Amino acid sequence: MDNSNATNTLKPADIFSFDFVKNVLRGSGQVMFQNNIWTGLFFIVGIFVGAYMSNQPLVAYGAIVSVIVSTATGYFLPLSKDDGNSGLWGFNGILVGCAFFTFIGNTPFTWTALILCAMLTTWVRTAFNNVLAPYNVNSLTFPFVFMTWIFLFSAREMHNLPGDYLSKPSLIVNLGPFHEMGALEFVKHIFQGVSQVFLINNWITGVLFVIGLLISNKWAGIWALIGSTISLSLAIMFETAETSINDGLYGFSATLTGIAIGMTFFQPNWRSAIWAVLAVVTTVFIQAAMNAFLLPYGIPSLTAPFCIATWLFWLPQFNFDKPSTATKTN
Repeated sequence: MDNSNATNTLKPADIFSFDFVKNVLRGSGQVMFQNNIWTGLFFIVGIFVGAYMSNQPLVAYGAIVSVIVSTATGYFLPLSKDDGNSGLWGFNGILVGCAFFTFIGNTPFTWTALILCAMLTTWVRTAFNNVLAPYNVNSLTFPFVFMTWIFLFSAREMHNLPGDYLSKPSLIVNLGPFHEMGALEFVKHIFQGVSQVFLINNWITGVLFVIGLLISNKWAGIWALIGSTISLSLAIMFETAETSINDGLYGFSATLTGIAIGMTFFQPNWRSAIWAVLAVVTTVFIQAAMNAFLLPYGIPSLTAPFCIATWLFWLPQFNFDKPSTATKTN
């Protein structure tokens, strides 16, 4: 029997170590490409603050259960322990937990589906990464998007998986009256855009997220703010649906794209900065297009616009002066 692979994997018994807790925290941080336990802790605190302030505590508890489940799943599979120790088994899972109780009602069947979905993201990520490996890119948060879409569509058919909070299917985009906003309100919406990465609509949560990013890498915090600011400005300029603007729904994918292209996959410099700004702008239009495309189904786009835009700007494999020295990410 060949045990060469066993030395490079984590064992189920390792779940009961403190390292498992650290890997769970890293999984939270890796949603925004940060392999840092303190960043992950700030993210989790931000989720709880925003969830409780919005009277949606189940979102926070769903996030905790899902990141634990998805991380633990990696310990039972023959996957690289380097990925596990970098938190790469948990970042899709924590997003699943946030999404489920944002859109689906609370039943025992919802929790069952949440656990299954979180588990699936760990090996679906491996499958997608294998498919994308020849192109030298990875799946980003698309395992979360793909698996959550499946369960949200299932909620339209399964009565014990109630899609209580999904949008009502419609063929018409209801833009609503557009109102100007003051400078303070504009700043709050910037932080709301960052908070919506975890489906939390709360500017205080966004501030906690940015602090967590700055603790890990100043460029991560800077690009999160740049991405959210550009997306908010464009959403206002082109007069998108006001409810989407007010809820920060144009900010989260742009935030992730800014971090991905601005400092994760390219070395930060003025050339890559221009490239990143173009990627963020493109993300906004992809977001609007996907929102309209999915409107007849009442299904949210989640972070799919971020994935598509980042792939489009990452696939050319341009070298802006020198390769990135960023830490290992998703």
